[in-house]
Amino acid sequence: MGYVAVKGGTQAIEESIKRLKYERIHKEQVLETGQIEAGMRGLIDQVMSESSLYNEKLAALAIKQAEGNPEEAVFLLRAYRSTLPRKYCSKSIETGEMKVERRISASFKDIPGGQILGATTDYTHRLLDFNLMKETEKTVKEWLSSYASENNPFGELQQEPDLILPKVLDYLRKEGLIPPLENNDAEPDDVTRKSLDFPSSRSQRLQILTRGETGAVTSLAYAVIRGYGALHPTVGELRVGSLPIYVGHPNEESSHEDDYYIGDIKTTEAEMLMPFMAEKEKGKKELEFEIGYGLCFGQNETKAIAMGILDNCLEHPDNSFPSHNEEFVLFHIDSVESTGFISHLKMPHYVTFQSKLDSVRKTKAKADEREEVQAYE
Repeated sequence: MGYVAVKGGTQAIEESIKRLKYERIHKEQVLETGQIEAGMRGLIDQVMSESSLYNEKLAALAIKQAEGNPEEAVFLLRAYRSTLPRKYCSKSIETGEMKVERRISASFKDIPGGQILGATTDYTHRLLDFNLMKETEKTVKEWLSSYASENNPFGELQQEPDLILPKVLDYLRKEGLIPPLENNDAEPDDVTRKSLDFPSSRSQRLQILTRGETGAVTSLAYAVIRGYGALHPTVGELRVGSLPIYVGHPNEESSHEDDYYIGDIKTTEAEMLMPFMAEKEKGKKELEFEIGYGLCFGQNETKAIAMGILDNCLEHPDNSFPSHNEEFVLFHIDSVESTGFISHLKMPHYVTFQSKLDSVRKTKAKADEREEVQAYE
């Protein structure tokens, strides 16, 4: 869970908790969880991914309780997650079945199915929109009505078709330009039920990367590209969309047709292409590509890309770079562990600090004595 321990007088703690609530509500404005869920999509997705719990309503509640602090919200949601029974395990998901909302490739201009820009801030001006300060429910309804008219000029309600598109990298595999997919039927490790050990498996690494704090994962991946690693990747394919979740019969072996569909989850998937020089016969070298993979809840494209970079780094350990050291990366990107340990420094450390202070005083006193003796001589 996390390293957190706090001591204090009972009355002082109770008053501190009251003050915390006061700070949240003293402006007499109640932020409804439905408003958070509707208007803070990016934060909701980040908290769900780092918590390993896909539930937008609970993520909104955690964000409200944490007053918008992502690390605290993740801590709350992980704590709640640990109380839930695990009744079923879903069937393995084929991401090729994703119902695509957004899909781009930085490696190819023309891809089968086309580039789908979808919803993104990539093409917006990073300028404050002061009109949002005047936004009301009335103006929102008017805009939505206008948007619906533009997309359905005849006023007919049409459901958007499910776009299930081929993977870009599959075409490279057919040409033999990247390695084929390995058939791995082994049960993946679960870091939430068994502590991480080293050397870690790839499933453990991917779980910790997707649970990692978004800023930490992004920073380490950025460091790799700047030279604290040996990679300069290209986005082979980035896609955002919904993946169907199925569970099998609890007591019987069943085929896919008999599985129970329980809903969709929105995810972001990134497949990164990493060039490297491969050693061939007679010392010959050829340029080839490897894959780095990233997948996380919601729409969090930067994190998925950063995951793909670090995934490939950790597949190729290199003590020359901390970003290729699995212990360094995996132990330091978890927001609950890192913030918990840093927060514990606020605990009383009187005994240990006074001991160090006494040592400093004794050392200083001895130094003063030596100076006096030298001055006397």
